[in-house]
Amino acid sequence: MERSEKLEAFYEKEHPFKDGIALLRELALQTDCEEDFKWSFPVYTVNGKNVFGISKFKNYFGVWFFNGALMNDPKKVLENAQEGKTKGMRHWKFFSLDEVDKKGVKAYMQEAIQNQKKGIELAPSKPTKAVIPDLLKTKLAENASLKSAFDAFAPYKQKEFCEYIAEAKQEATKLRRLDKILPMIEKGVGLNDGYR
Repeated sequence: MERSEKLEAFYEKEHPFKDGIALLRELALQTDCEEDFKWSFPVYTVNGKNVFGISKFKNYFGVWFFNGALMNDPKKVLENAQEGKTKGMRHWKFFSLDEVDKKGVKAYMQEAIQNQKKGIELAPSKPTKAVIPDLLKTKLAENASLKSAFDAFAPYKQKEFCEYIAEAKQEATKLRRLDKILPMIEKGVGLNDGYR
């Protein structure tokens, strides 16, 4: 499916907040952003850089700002997307169409655009080196080609594999997860590549 078809499908699909996201799109299209589609959501960019996106969920819809932490937020409406994990992203959530402050939303969009044009953005943090769980460490030590394939991954992908095993509480789950990722590593496929 083409990007434009995905965008239209997102906005046309019946949903309790269909009118709300249509209004947000109307405001977004009044800016000089390019409309794109990433991570199953419309994303608005400037010079190829993500500025804001429009989202809909079961209980709310809204705009998320990729570098919202650096915005002024005079209305005190921006929330951290995932406390403790997300550094820059902030959401402005709406629970009904009546809550959308058109003038305010457009002003926030414009500030986000201007910040991006000025280069005001959070620099990506350097990924910390992955702590390789013992189960995976043993398999890598036993198989040189597996180790070579693992080492070829970017640090963040290595970390995803390691955390996937380490987060399992039971040994049986860790072993199942290890069995799942070993063929992926050998083929050069990252754990979350299907979602990117």
